[in-house]
Amino acid sequence: MNETLGIKHIALKVKNFKDCLNFYTKILGMTIDWKPDNENAYLTNGRDNLALHLDETLDLTSKDNRLDHFGIMLKNKDDVDDWFKYISSKKITIYKELRDHRDNSRSFYCYDPDLNVVQFLWHPKLNQ
Repeated sequence: MNETLGIKHIALKVKNFKDCLNFYTKILGMTIDWKPDNENAYLTNGRDNLALHLDETLDLTSKDNRLDHFGIMLKNKDDVDDWFKYISSKKITIYKELRDHRDNSRSFYCYDPDLNVVQFLWHPKLNQ
């Protein structure tokens, strides 16, 4: 298999969407790469990608995990298909099938053994 570019994408469930968006953009200096609606935002610092997803049901007093999924970045768009075939051949449960996204990225999702969601992702702006 082709080598990955590492974990450059994290997706977080957030209850205070506007405050979190402000924190990551105004305080940490990330920019909005794509904001499809008022409940989702994809931020970047030019190398990494952070997704914020509104979840108004979160109990902020709980220690429950708020990680939605993490993404393993791939160098080439075709690598997504290769990794999909490889993961499928290992009888790993696929969470979401191969697809192209509105921002021209391509990905699929699977579960790890503890049911954490792992995304294999090629993104045209983050492929280095």
